[in-house]
Amino acid sequence: MHNFTPLTGTIGGLMIGLSATFMMLFLGRITGISGIFGGLVVPRRGEVAWRVVFVAGLLSGGVILRFFYPQAFPASLDQSLWLVAAAGLLVGFGTRMGSGCTSGHGICGLARFSQRSLVSVLTFIFTGAVAVYVMQYMIGGH
Repeated sequence: MHNFTPLTGTIGGLMIGLSATFMMLFLGRITGISGIFGGLVVPRRGEVAWRVVFVAGLLSGGVILRFFYPQAFPASLDQSLWLVAAAGLLVGFGTRMGSGCTSGHGICGLARFSQRSLVSVLTFIFTGAVAVYVMQYMIGGH
């Protein structure tokens, strides 16, 4: 295994957990990225401002990381842009079909002992493993 970084992984996990906790404590909201972003696609009155700030924070975090630590990003994609776009659309479809994403189910749902979230997370892991196998060994990845 390469790039094994237990300290930074632990710090990152703590930050994600704390942010989800603060979101629930101060806004009474689940930190599910697909639901937050979906609320911008189909906006409701009084629900837009905090969602815009949240998504802007996610995007600006990536921009800041790119500026200060560019080696964290690949120089080029190993897959075609069309394949990446199709994968993104499938993920979006799956989050709507599963009533949430990995952050909503995996972080917040499991923390609340939701059985629906447990089934969703197990489904995410299984289908992710199948997708990696198909991409790497059947379609002809690396």
